[in-house]
Amino acid sequence: MWFAALASKGRGDKRKGSAMSAQANPKFALRPYLAEDAPLVAEIFRESIAELTSDDYTEAQQEAWASVADDDARFIQKLGRQLTLVATLQGSAVGFASLEGIDKLDMLYVHPGVAGHGVGAMLADALEKLAGARGAKTMSVDASDSARGFFEKRGYVAQQRNSVSLGDEWLANTTLTKALSAPGGH
Repeated sequence: MWFAALASKGRGDKRKGSAMSAQANPKFALRPYLAEDAPLVAEIFRESIAELTSDDYTEAQQEAWASVADDDARFIQKLGRQLTLVATLQGSAVGFASLEGIDKLDMLYVHPGVAGHGVGAMLADALEKLAGARGAKTMSVDASDSARGFFEKRGYVAQQRNSVSLGDEWLANTTLTKALSAPGGH
């Protein structure tokens, strides 16, 4: 099953009522995913798709994409099988990312209220470092059209366009790769 990586397009800082408005210098943290995170992570997944991808995908495509989280058991199992990290702000989950195998960034989603504040970069940095420490020489991602620029700014290079079927909808994404630094290197 396909999960496109998604990151902010820099819109979060303009949102009213944003989680960021209460703090001038928020302190984000990372921790491992726990099974009890599943409901909130699924909510972040759905909200991120609904709020951050409308410039690139139709409402029907967004609904098909977000419906992947409707099968709770399958969604929980997928996150539990992968190395999944959760980004937090004051102990509450605000984003997550998962590493499939040793070299594929499978999912990266941030809550729209913190989009554009470095949560996606923090998650991507952590997974890139972990992949490198596990021996990966490159990292790949199937990035949504909404997230492609985020990954290109991080040094990922487009390899191919993909069309993925979800329900009755077809969604496009792009496979990108990045050479990783050797452990301890720069």
